[in-house]
Amino acid sequence: MKRFLRILLYSTLTLVGSGAVLGAAAVAYALLVLAPQLPDAESLRDVRFQQPLRVVSAEGELIAEYGEQRRQPEDIDDIPTDLLLAFIAAEDDRFYEHPGVDYQGLARAVSHVARERSFGPGGSTITMQVARNFFLSREVTILRKVNEILLALQIERTLSKEEILELYLNKIYLGNRAYGVAAAAQVYYGKDLDELDLAQMAMIAGLPKAPSAANPIRNPRLALQRRAYVLGRMLNEGFISPERYQEAMAAPVTAELHAPRSRVDARYAGEMVRRTMTERYGAEEAYTGGYTVYTTIEKDRQEAANRALRSGLRDYDQRHGYRGPEGSMDAQAVGDPAAMNEVLGEHPPFGGLQAAVVLAVEPEAAWVWPRGGRVLQVDFETMEWARAYRGANRRGPAPEEAGDVLEVGDIVRVMPQGEGRAALSAVPDVSGALVAQDPLDGRVRALAGGFDFRLSSFNRAVQARRQTGSVFKPFIYSAALEGGYTPATLVNDAPVVFRDDALESYWRPGNYSGRFYGPTRLREALVFSRNLVSIRVLRDVGIDPTIAHAVRMGFPPESLPRDLSLALGSNSATPLQMSNAFAAFANGGYRVFPNIIERVEDGAGEVVFEPEFPEACELCRDDLPMASVPGDRTGLFDLPPPAERVLPEDNAWLISDMLADVIERGTGRGVRRVLDRGDLAGKTGTTNDLRDAWFVGYNQDLVATAWIGFDDQRSLGRGETGASAALPIWARFMSVALDGVEERPMPRPGGLVTVRIDPESGRATSSENPDAIFETFREETVPVRDDSDRRQRGDEHTERELF
Repeated sequence: MKRFLRILLYSTLTLVGSGAVLGAAAVAYALLVLAPQLPDAESLRDVRFQQPLRVVSAEGELIAEYGEQRRQPEDIDDIPTDLLLAFIAAEDDRFYEHPGVDYQGLARAVSHVARERSFGPGGSTITMQVARNFFLSREVTILRKVNEILLALQIERTLSKEEILELYLNKIYLGNRAYGVAAAAQVYYGKDLDELDLAQMAMIAGLPKAPSAANPIRNPRLALQRRAYVLGRMLNEGFISPERYQEAMAAPVTAELHAPRSRVDARYAGEMVRRTMTERYGAEEAYTGGYTVYTTIEKDRQEAANRALRSGLRDYDQRHGYRGPEGSMDAQAVGDPAAMNEVLGEHPPFGGLQAAVVLAVEPEAAWVWPRGGRVLQVDFETMEWARAYRGANRRGPAPEEAGDVLEVGDIVRVMPQGEGRAALSAVPDVSGALVAQDPLDGRVRALAGGFDFRLSSFNRAVQARRQTGSVFKPFIYSAALEGGYTPATLVNDAPVVFRDDALESYWRPGNYSGRFYGPTRLREALVFSRNLVSIRVLRDVGIDPTIAHAVRMGFPPESLPRDLSLALGSNSATPLQMSNAFAAFANGGYRVFPNIIERVEDGAGEVVFEPEFPEACELCRDDLPMASVPGDRTGLFDLPPPAERVLPEDNAWLISDMLADVIERGTGRGVRRVLDRGDLAGKTGTTNDLRDAWFVGYNQDLVATAWIGFDDQRSLGRGETGASAALPIWARFMSVALDGVEERPMPRPGGLVTVRIDPESGRATSSENPDAIFETFREETVPVRDDSDRRQRGDEHTERELF
């Protein structure tokens, strides 16, 4: 017996000794081998969270967000106390007591697993999760667990509890691309953290265990169980009262997916910025670097551009008839919300138009059901336009009742009008663009590249190179002014024939009206867009000087054909290029460059990129003597860089004065029905076979271009000119964009004089001439005075004037 006890004692001592030696060896290995290889916890002080690229308006309103991870890092002081306590109760109730590793919690977790055969509270602490999330992989091994413990101890020695908790709550994945609690609040509830109630906070705090499988979107039942667990832990820890516990437990599940809350519908501009950022920084850095790009887009003007373009495209579409429903569903399934929702899921909203199923039709109205919405009444008066589309120039008979247009089961587009009513509409087949710039520095203030970015991401404002038509004529006439012409120069508007050797045929251009007007003053030719005058002017001034003139104003030389067809706008340009070129007329002769990025800030709010905007500004000239600068010169050296002058100031003024007449009494007079201002100038444009319709107009504060056409170059149809199709879009936009903007006529430069002229001869005349009109000239180009009876002057025009 004694021998047995002695053997047992020796064995026990040997085991204890061996265990001690092994334990000491393990500790020594951990401290001497593993610990030195671990990353430095000090680096957590300078951690940079992956944050998406945010594109915002000039006012800071969100346009778009790009990146896989949605995250909004928050300071610990900005996180509600209830949310902090919910996570502590659920994940680590001894967080403020342990040194990074909760030995009691580990023992309790092991005991719980052995007893209940399920996981319970305890195990990894919040600090250990921080160590794992920032430094370690997700593999489950003993070595990784040891590293996790060592890192947690190191982190606790380096950072405060508040710093650790802040890192944890901003880093943790909470499902549906949400990283961190602020992102989760937006993703699941569309709210900021301080807007959450206790039930919602507990729901979020329950997500870390299974963020993908147990979130309230994918599995509401399991998410409710996790919420109940969190609330129970908060009650047991004394963090909430029984009354608050009961109230939160009774709350329904209110979570639903929320996309980033865009405040400004400017996705075409957002995509331009996204491409620029990925080219500048590379895709990974751009999408994760937390950059915020402030654009030059102004919210109110952007919204006005969207409304004007969409309205104009719908108006065109309705003028040409109804192309029928987008689809249909089995009449037997009509009335079943689930079936209708499923069908309508294939017809997302575009441009404010909702898809809806026709439920019932009577002679004076129909009733439709939009996805997830209530029944809407569509009165027949909103369908009267819906004659069947037969082609660009043909429509079917006018409908006499709602049944002539709609049938039960049709899937149609409607425009909600409030009070349970809607108007029949359709997604337009035609395309268009609208872009507006500040002519002083080129900043893009509004840009709509199509009816809806979700319908087509092709950005027609900057990617559609379309024939310019008559909207290019001001540049022909501007070159003519530099070649010695005046607004009163007479040019013969008469038939002309040119031999086209390339086509082995003859070119016989004509005016849109089909008429010829004889000797015509340059001003009248521009006001009424006379084609034959433009051709004769270009032939006289010369193609090469005219192209050089247009290139200085911003047109790419390769886009300008070197033949007389250029006089009719046979070149191609994008709407943005047209606006930018017209800006030189609006700003007094300077070339500016379009830009949509105001500045780029990193995740810390530091400006990392800020483009320069050369400005049309006399005070910005490098050679301006200090003594000549009027007023206070404080901050003079902060002036923007000067834009290049490409046009004499008097040339820009004379062209603008003639283009003001286009709006006052010419092809652009439709503007007057919408805008009652005296500081506007503009030009219509229509191309061959009516494929493109343009209007470009401006004042000193804003230059804007409206374009409408089909992407496949089809004809717009009879009567669809720049004046009828594009001008209304421009006018609607400018009526909002210039609302509250003081009317400012363009200042008249020195060296110009206004004299009376005879409207038929273009020569100076006396005040006694009853038909005399006023015209403005450069001092050196004032025509000679001729007071003889005009009936005796029929042959006095110069050879140059008549060709």
